[in-house]
Amino acid sequence: MATRKKIGLIGAGNIGGELARLFANKELGDVFLFDIPAKESFAKGKALDLEQNGAVLGYDCNIRGTSNWADLEGADVLVITAGVPRKPGQSRDDLVAINLPIIRDVANNAKKYCPDAFAIVISNPLDAMVFEYAKVTGCPKGKVAGMAGVLDSARFQAFLAREAGTSVKDVRAMVLGGHGDDMVPVLSMTTINGVPAQTLIAKDKLSAIVERTRKGGGEIVGLMGTSAYYAPASAAVSMAEAFLLDQKRLLPCAAHLDGQYGFKDMFIGVPAIIGGNGVEKIVEVPLTEEEKGMLDKSAKSVQAVVDVCKKS
Repeated sequence: MATRKKIGLIGAGNIGGELARLFANKELGDVFLFDIPAKESFAKGKALDLEQNGAVLGYDCNIRGTSNWADLEGADVLVITAGVPRKPGQSRDDLVAINLPIIRDVANNAKKYCPDAFAIVISNPLDAMVFEYAKVTGCPKGKVAGMAGVLDSARFQAFLAREAGTSVKDVRAMVLGGHGDDMVPVLSMTTINGVPAQTLIAKDKLSAIVERTRKGGGEIVGLMGTSAYYAPASAAVSMAEAFLLDQKRLLPCAAHLDGQYGFKDMFIGVPAIIGGNGVEKIVEVPLTEEEKGMLDKSAKSVQAVVDVCKKS
């Protein structure tokens, strides 16, 4: 007898709530919105609101709020947003000391209750948090990935479409590297329905767009006073959907490298095929010498934060 997939969302805040809404609306599985005991009532209230929303919109799934890890036992997917979001003036790296013990606690519980889940980490500093989750759980490296590349690429695509005066649907762009100010928008492979972006957008405008993309998260934090949540949630759901439906999608994400791009034992943003086995393949794309240099710089930034985690 067929059963619904089970989706655990760790953190019932802004991103957690939007994740639950999207998963429910797509009817990808039953949703468990998890938070700490002090916020259990909040998680239950948000889940109840979303279930009632289903009666209006017509989606059919169960949504439950909880603070009990046992309720997540056997989950097929975990999306981890737990931790403190950025505040104005903070970098993602500033959150290491706060969010490191949180990701370790999540990983220990995930190892106990849902060791076979495909885990998608959103918590910052992202690349280091993915590394820590994989280390603590000891899970297969393909069963954990960080959601950053899909989001950063979407920001890049939105800015390009606006400048070119074209539909965002026709923009093909990819951002690699760490989820920080050293991320690498790959201009050499950026097209608008097959037309190189450089044909439609002036060089100085492209440079400004690259810089805005790198600081895209900080721009929203400065405007709202907290981290973005609509686009990050949609990005994570696209990754989870690729896994749950075995879509074999090529998506940029923080995936484990074992020699690809010249890096070893590191999680960093690269193009990857996501299907029913998780991250199934790392795709190595040709980069210009300038892009290789930027990726090396980004990897060094990621490694520096990972090294801080290793000492803590």
